[in-house]
This record gives sequence, C-alpha cells and structure tokens, in this order.
Amino acid sequence: MKLPGPDHPITITANPKRVRVLVDGVVIAETTHALTLKEASYPAVQYVPRTDAKMDLLKRTDRVTHCPYKGDANYFSIVANGKTLDNAIWSYETPFPAMAEISGHLAFYPDKVKIEEVAA
Repeated sequence: MKLPGPDHPITITANPKRVRVLVDGVVIAETTHALTLKEASYPAVQYVPRTDAKMDLLKRTDRVTHCPYKGDANYFSIVANGKTLDNAIWSYETPFPAMAEISGHLAFYPDKVKIEEVAA
C-alpha cells in the first residue's frame, strides 16, 4: 500500500454538477453526489454512488486489478439495448483507508460510455 503524496498526489472532491452516464441514450447512472478523483497527471475520474446507478443493468465480471494507492478494483459490464460493454465500470469496494471516500462508488471508462456534467 502506497500513500498519496507530493510525488503522486490524489485528491477527492465533491462535484457540484449533476453527472449523467449514458450508453446509446440509456441512462446508466445519474447523480448530484459524484466525487471527482484527480490522480497525479491522469484525467479526472467521476465516481458515482452505487445508489444512483441502475445496478440491474450491470453485471459483475471476474476481472480484478490492483492499484498500490487505492487497492483492488472489481469490474462490471453494462448490459443495455441488447449490447454488452465488457468491463466498462470499476469499483473499489474496500479501498485502502486513504481512499475510503470512494467506497460504494462506481467509475466508468469514458471511451465506453458518455459522461455528461450539467449544472445541478
């Protein structure tokens, strides 16, 4: 386990906007409680509470990856409009203590879904 610091900063802030995630016009998630995670030089990622996602459209997969800063990520595929988008979502279900805020949240690959941010 590594801790964020000056050499690898990670910040988590509440996003004041409404975040909507869509696949082919189908809303997969919509929230005014998203968290924006900024990690080092990577693009910012929106973490959406699971309670604001249509979990019935998601299917857990066997994929697991490890981040030395956040912990183990579990993955979900999206099943909507007769299509399956494999491993389009990741979630840190038991993140390391420094990243506890993202527990219970989902993150979406922006090349697989459309992520909109609009005034809340």
